[in-house]
Amino acid sequence: QVQLLESGGGLVQAGGSLRLSCTASGRTFSLDTMGWFRQAPGKEREFVAAISPGGTSTYYADSVKGRFTISRDNAKNEVYLQMNNLEPEDTAVYYCNAEIIPPLPWGQGTQVTVSS
Repeated sequence: QVQLLESGGGLVQAGGSLRLSCTASGRTFSLDTMGWFRQAPGKEREFVAAISPGGTSTYYADSVKGRFTISRDNAKNEVYLQMNNLEPEDTAVYYCNAEIIPPLPWGQGTQVTVSS
């Protein structure tokens, strides 16, 4: 069974940085476009960033463009999200998933809390 595992979250002050990691057991996603998503309290899950299978194309939500960078290491079956200049509005649980329909079973996510 496929399991997604996100890590790297934490508590950081506004302006700080965090690097999230995502890996999967039971599936190799080197052929998938992979994405990061987030869900803030009381809000729906939203798209944050995505990266093509080879890593040559990336896509970002307007709210994170210029601050976040998505990358991947297919040899390690890992996807990363470097988050710089964090804002309190970035506070959420962050998830990764393949950009497929239906999506893979969602992992537990990793909590990111940005204090002002």
